[in-house]
Amino acid sequence: MNIALIAHDPKKKLMQNFCIAYRGILERHDVYSTETTGRLVEEASGLSIHKFLAGHLGGVEQIATQIESNQIDMVIFLRENSMSQPHNNDFHYISTLCDVYNIPLASNLATAELLIKALERGDLDWRSLYKN
Repeated sequence: MNIALIAHDPKKKLMQNFCIAYRGILERHDVYSTETTGRLVEEASGLSIHKFLAGHLGGVEQIATQIESNQIDMVIFLRENSMSQPHNNDFHYISTLCDVYNIPLASNLATAELLIKALERGDLDWRSLYKN
């Protein structure tokens, strides 16, 4: 499975801790991320991350393109919750694409943990049907 990780600045440490905690599951899959989040997760967890550009430099759009071409199976997007932040449009863009293309999306730690456990159990194997 191909998993995309995105985290706004205030949530990057939380993403690092999540990836450390679930390293054993994540290392069995291909993990993609925006540049800064990917670098921080790699340094903290030792996972190998395929990195796109930084989010504000087009990395979110690169992940969006992967979603549109059915190359991403799950997205974990830990976002800053302040509605006044201009980068909240990034989340709206990605969440809309996930809805359109039927991609599981987590926007908080509780949902991310549910999805990662479902991935471990094989509950997301149905995604392979979309690739054939």
